[in-house]
Amino acid sequence: MNERNKTVVTFFILNGFSDIPEYEAPISLLIVLVYLTTVVGNIVILLLVCLDSHLHTPMYFFLGNLSVLDICYTTVALHKSIDMFITRDNEVSFIDCMAQLYFFTWFGCNDLMLLTSMGYDRYVAICKPLHFSTLMNGRVCAGLATFCWVFSFLHILPAVTLISQFSCYSSNIIDHFFCDLLPLLEFSCSDTFIVKMVIFIDGGSLAVFTPFFLTFTSYVFIIATIMKIKSSTGRRKAFYTCSSHLTSVLILYASIISQYLTPSGTFMSSKLLSLFNSAVVPMLNPFIYSLRNKDVKSAIQKKLKNVMNIL
Repeated sequence: MNERNKTVVTFFILNGFSDIPEYEAPISLLIVLVYLTTVVGNIVILLLVCLDSHLHTPMYFFLGNLSVLDICYTTVALHKSIDMFITRDNEVSFIDCMAQLYFFTWFGCNDLMLLTSMGYDRYVAICKPLHFSTLMNGRVCAGLATFCWVFSFLHILPAVTLISQFSCYSSNIIDHFFCDLLPLLEFSCSDTFIVKMVIFIDGGSLAVFTPFFLTFTSYVFIIATIMKIKSSTGRRKAFYTCSSHLTSVLILYASIISQYLTPSGTFMSSKLLSLFNSAVVPMLNPFIYSLRNKDVKSAIQKKLKNVMNIL
């Protein structure tokens, strides 16, 4: 590359959705609405899990962690878009961009690992019900949750550290609404081979494939066990206990495959897929676990009834 086309970057300019000015305002308003819905919905789930003793079980312990994670994940991804819509300031410093990339990747990886832990919980509940209290006691649940948060925090350090040391970029304009990995790699004029190998080996294998394989394996055993139940009522009841988790897993992995593992399309389609993954999926989780879960619905009704009695 010609030296004059190389730029030492101290800040980036995020295009957001400015390439479609006629839809920029509606999309920005939609982002604000989705963000508020996500935060409120996940706070409600978190409060229910903390305050209702009937929800003090391993599944809802992990659901509480997932609610905290979804709030953090969508805040990291969308806060700059909301700020751009309000202040019209689309500049982000290099340090802030690296921080956003790090936390977004951390929370994204943690999301997959928490869902894997929830899958293991469903596996034990359905396939080994007599040993559930031993295999999923409080210490085990706390250990699994801690491992998810700490491991995902540490394992992305190498890739983000290498990216933060890139010496130059061909442009400081990012055609995205946040500092995502692929745009930064695309415009870097540094050697990205090592980073891509680290991402493929560490990120692709450990962060995506391993959780997918473990979750898939859990459901192979779960489905095999459910099929052995003789009564149709028993099969429906067993499947119902993991239907919310399975729905959440299918939506998340479908969005990841569409965004990162399919042939790249237009920048707009890529941004819309990223918007769905970072905003819509975290918003859907509270609805999935409340509308399809009688325990959560019962807790909501009980708390609303208590509030009405106070009023």
